[in-house]
Amino acid sequence: MTPHRFDAVLFDLLTALLDSWSLWNAVAGGEEAGRRWRAEYLRITYRTGAYRRYETLVAEAAEAVGLPRRVADDLEARYDELRPWPGVTEALQALAGRSVRLGVVTNCSERLGRIAADCVGVAFDAVVTAEQAGFYKPDPRPYRLGLQALGVAPERCLFVAGSAYDLVGTAQVGLATYWHDRVGMAAPEGVTPPLAHETTLDPLRTWFDPGA
Repeated sequence: MTPHRFDAVLFDLLTALLDSWSLWNAVAGGEEAGRRWRAEYLRITYRTGAYRRYETLVAEAAEAVGLPRRVADDLEARYDELRPWPGVTEALQALAGRSVRLGVVTNCSERLGRIAADCVGVAFDAVVTAEQAGFYKPDPRPYRLGLQALGVAPERCLFVAGSAYDLVGTAQVGLATYWHDRVGMAAPEGVTPPLAHETTLDPLRTWFDPGA
């Protein structure tokens, strides 16, 4: 990987940076129920397109897998308990220290997206939510709004995906993608391969040198 290729990084928030899976599992009452709920939510969200209330999609996913809809309210109430994956905060601090602009593009409501972004422990230059963009990823509009917010062209920005579905959206926009895959998701068939498929952000630090 050649240093200095990128001036900015956009991140998926709820899977690439935050261990939201553990919180969903806790709210659902166990890992099996939480993973089924989260998988159904991802399936619903990534086929939705135009924005519908995020909290409603979460409740619909719960109901679809046999959980009470009220768990969506419980999740919302505990959103500030989200925590970053190990090493994430340090990796982002290192990038910020090298004057790399940082932003997130997240499939979330505006209010909850801001709460989640604050849980990462770094200051972002841009936080773009599905509610703000009017569409859910992988529609290209949220990614483009993130690029606009950072003031960077697609070829000068790296996207760090958490969900495999992001590989569909970033390809439409021309964003090179680093897949930070903490949960072992399967990539959709036919997607453009990422530049890297890693279980940590540590290698990302070597892609940017001081003075980039």
